[in-house]
Amino acid sequence: MNRLKDLREDKDMLQKDIAKIIDMSQRGYSHYETESSDIPTEILKKLAIFYNTSIDYILGLTNTKEPYPRRKEKN
Repeated sequence: MNRLKDLREDKDMLQKDIAKIIDMSQRGYSHYETESSDIPTEILKKLAIFYNTSIDYILGLTNTKEPYPRRKEKN
């Protein structure tokens, strides 16, 4: 996924840095960037929150980088 690589490089980070943040190996994360593996939903959520963007942007479904408004939690 070129978008994952672009987002990571925009933050001047290495694959191993992102892998540590999402609690996985660098090699596993590398497979997401190269599209060798599908990204699980929970990982997509973590990446979207970390990069302050939407899952749709990461997946290439939109060109809008801004995240969608977050829903409010009920008490």
